[in-house]
Amino acid sequence: MKSFIKRNKKLVRLVSIITISLAGLIAAALPAEGMFPMSEVHKIDLVKAGLQMDPDDLYNPNGVSLIDALVKIGGCTGSFVSEEGLIITNHHCGFRAVSNASTPEQNYLENGFTAKTKMDEIPAQGYTVRIMESYEDVSDKILAAAAEAKTLSERAKIISKKMRSIAQEANDSEKSIVASVSEMFIGQTYVLFKYRIIKDVRLVYAPPRAIGEFGGETDNWMWPRHTGDFTFMRAYVAKDGSAAEYSKDNVPFKPKRWLKVNANGVKENDFAFIVGYPGRTFRHRPSQFLAYQENFQLPYISGLYGFMIDQLEDISKDDTALQLKYAPYIKGLANTMKNYRGKLLGIRRLNLVEKKVKEEKLLQEFIQQNSELKEKYGTLLTDIETVYGKMFDYAEADLWFSRLRRLSRLAQTLGALSENFDEMSKPESERISPVKRENFIKKTSAAIDLELEKRLMIKMLNDAKKFKNASEIKALKNISDIEGFVAKLASKDFLSEENISKLMKLNLEEAKAQNSEIINFMIELKDQYLALAKELDQIDGSVSALMPKLTEVKKLWKKSSFIPDANSTLRLTYGYIKGYSPKDATWSKPFTTLDGLIDKSLWGNPEYKIPYKLKELYDAKDFGRFYDKDLGSVPVALLYNMDTTGGNSGSPILNAKGELIGVNFDRAYEATINDYAWNESYSRSIGVDIRYCLWVTEKIGDAGHLLTEMGVN
Repeated sequence: MKSFIKRNKKLVRLVSIITISLAGLIAAALPAEGMFPMSEVHKIDLVKAGLQMDPDDLYNPNGVSLIDALVKIGGCTGSFVSEEGLIITNHHCGFRAVSNASTPEQNYLENGFTAKTKMDEIPAQGYTVRIMESYEDVSDKILAAAAEAKTLSERAKIISKKMRSIAQEANDSEKSIVASVSEMFIGQTYVLFKYRIIKDVRLVYAPPRAIGEFGGETDNWMWPRHTGDFTFMRAYVAKDGSAAEYSKDNVPFKPKRWLKVNANGVKENDFAFIVGYPGRTFRHRPSQFLAYQENFQLPYISGLYGFMIDQLEDISKDDTALQLKYAPYIKGLANTMKNYRGKLLGIRRLNLVEKKVKEEKLLQEFIQQNSELKEKYGTLLTDIETVYGKMFDYAEADLWFSRLRRLSRLAQTLGALSENFDEMSKPESERISPVKRENFIKKTSAAIDLELEKRLMIKMLNDAKKFKNASEIKALKNISDIEGFVAKLASKDFLSEENISKLMKLNLEEAKAQNSEIINFMIELKDQYLALAKELDQIDGSVSALMPKLTEVKKLWKKSSFIPDANSTLRLTYGYIKGYSPKDATWSKPFTTLDGLIDKSLWGNPEYKIPYKLKELYDAKDFGRFYDKDLGSVPVALLYNMDTTGGNSGSPILNAKGELIGVNFDRAYEATINDYAWNESYSRSIGVDIRYCLWVTEKIGDAGHLLTEMGVN
């Protein structure tokens, strides 16, 4: 570590200053990181930074503007690129749709998919599109409700309930509007967002997997990158314009605005910006939050997901149908695993916990110097430390329960059955949704993958055997033979429809009377889970009450305002096409090319295989108008110093005129730490150059009609 710091004094010094200004490009009061809510965009001098369009044409809450071309699609961002509802997003964002549509005989995932006409476009199963219509600050309503709480635990529940009720009241099915309330600053500010929803989404073009996923996990979160990570979809609505499920009678959606595609590309140091839906960042949290990430969440989940990937690959190694079934699952697990490993490495290399601790000591000194501040905030940092101390006590159990209930259908079935015992103990008139509960249990139990469940459950129960003190899993105390017990849990006899139906009729007293090792395990596990949930509610309530105070006093100390952490709402970030130095004596240029892709394909790594047609076109120098003379090749990917995170996948990269020049899909490995801290020196994001998207679509996909539709001549 000492040698790393010695070699990187400049980088470490910059990382420690998390709230400096963006090289004079924005007002001095604003922090360096820039995931700006659209309501804050007017505070940035984008024209001075390099924008060559009217800022009101970028965002106009009272009229049509560029952001009307943006959509939220699944957990990603996309954008309209034609008046016929054509959407461009990432290949990895459409991966599940392509996988679901594929069969061993018609393998669109491996071979790619091209719809020659709109009639050939196929449903993207499970996908919806959301378009932001409006937003409204509802903080006063929520905080007024929260003021009625008698305990911190109750406060957290009231806030959640009020957020849901405000959103439900704002829903308007006739106008295809769905609403949600997002917390901008914990326990302090809340905004109601209304979205127009589109339910009929169809796959239009997806490149072969060897292009859309080129480099696989070898290159994931890495630069240089040569991945053609893009896919085209289309939004459809009923003839009256309302949201409708898939129907052959539906028509392409007519967006208010769509992006102009710039096929001429971009140069190094050019101004660029991104508008999208970044997921979650945690930059305003205390040092204890980072310590929790470093010591508990990141190592545990990355290790568990690595185990899951190994099992899924082993189970499906000789079965193409299973490989297609598991492909989206493995991809998601692998992406999170490598991201978490990068974050863990970044936290440790940059000593982020230590830097936060030092910052908080300075903050405490600032508080102590003023009698009024001391009276109001004197115990704040100590209170925060106490709350997180309790969180640490329950950390192992909390992470274990959350992953178990998320990853295991068997655990979901056991949990639902155990909860059903309690419901069956109530008078029939007081039972909650018996039909819905019954359908869930039967559907979940029927979907259990026995071989995978056995391996996962053995792993997780053995892990839990090691937990101590407050995190001890009490239901495992009397179970010595884990493998034998799991064999009973995941047996066909126990999971038979007949046995499940029998168990669903039992109340709690009848269930206990069975004197069954499995049933006793289920009940005890459920009881501990519910008790843990109460403790965590209390902790969450305390954090919710303390964080506004931390924000308040930090604003006074820094004499600056803060941008709220990303929370899957629409944000803008801007910067420049720019390389960087990721390590000593190394400079990475901001473009990769087809030449580099071909070079990688010769290395023998199966993740660097390419379609024969791509090599054929390359050898023939059939590059058309997408050849860049300055680069001496077709550009593939580009690098820029913008502030992005998960959810920005699929976000449009726009030039100074607001024209589409690429599609964001990743960050460099050093920038996985973006969720916790951002700095221009090491934070780089990666996008696929629009020229490569167009070249692949036209030359390999034989889908030149899409270029015509987008106005690319």
